[in-house]
Amino acid sequence: MIFRTALLYLSRQHRLKDVITGLPGFSQLVQRFIAGEQLETALAAVKELNRSGITATLDHLGESITSEAATYHEIAEYQKALQQIAAAQVQTNVSVKLTQLGLDISEQLCLRNTRSLVEAAAQHGNFVRIDMEDSSRIEMTLRIFRTLRAEFENVGIVIQSYLYRSVQDVEDLLAIGSRIRLCKGAYDEGEEVAFPAKSDVDANFVKLMQRLLVSGVYHGIATHDDAMIAATKAFVQQEKLAQDTFEFQMLFGVRRDLQVKLVEEGYRVRVYVPYGEAWYPYFMRRLAERPANIWFVVKNLVKG
Repeated sequence: MIFRTALLYLSRQHRLKDVITGLPGFSQLVQRFIAGEQLETALAAVKELNRSGITATLDHLGESITSEAATYHEIAEYQKALQQIAAAQVQTNVSVKLTQLGLDISEQLCLRNTRSLVEAAAQHGNFVRIDMEDSSRIEMTLRIFRTLRAEFENVGIVIQSYLYRSVQDVEDLLAIGSRIRLCKGAYDEGEEVAFPAKSDVDANFVKLMQRLLVSGVYHGIATHDDAMIAATKAFVQQEKLAQDTFEFQMLFGVRRDLQVKLVEEGYRVRVYVPYGEAWYPYFMRRLAERPANIWFVVKNLVKG
């Protein structure tokens, strides 16, 4: 818990990026979780996944943007990605954080930007997943999502099981036919909004997973946790659900062996493929989720 808190703190300290990432072993670890800084390398990673029967969601990393001009750069990058996805005929959709598109500047700016992205995706027969960020931005994110969901079919949202509010959010979102990615959550939240105990987060994940899988809507169950995967499989068998009525979702560089195994068992698997120069906050949150990776760096420091 101390490691996790420290890593989440460091994820917000951009001024320390050069110091931290200059440590021996860090570049190799970054390459494990990030599919390069350019779109071309990310698409190559997607093609490799596709060859294993795995689909993807492509994410151009970036968050907490405070320049309107920079938000237009993000839109241009995503439009380029959608064009190249269609040209290459690879199996991937796209994910985006709303703070990339101006949420911290103006909700109306963000709505306009996100609408233009969803429209572009629709023109290419593609799908946009709106990522969820920390709890202070949930209401604005949901307002924008609901507005777009009333206009478009090709847009989905993320719900995090560590938040108390998620049970009601799921019910509200299912009422409008929303496609949901369920995950545990990776931000540092206080006990006033989030379950402090992992056992409670897990119990809520299972509860929400079960609700989603019987909803009749196609959802993503995002987890690398063997217990959560086993619970999902057991519920699918119990309810006699078809394996193609949902998908497991996992992160690039995490449990690739498990991803392939699930495909071999007949399940659908989608991998979240992040790329771009603004990889630092995302990368540090991944370390916080799996502090064992820190020992990789420590071993390299000792060798040095």
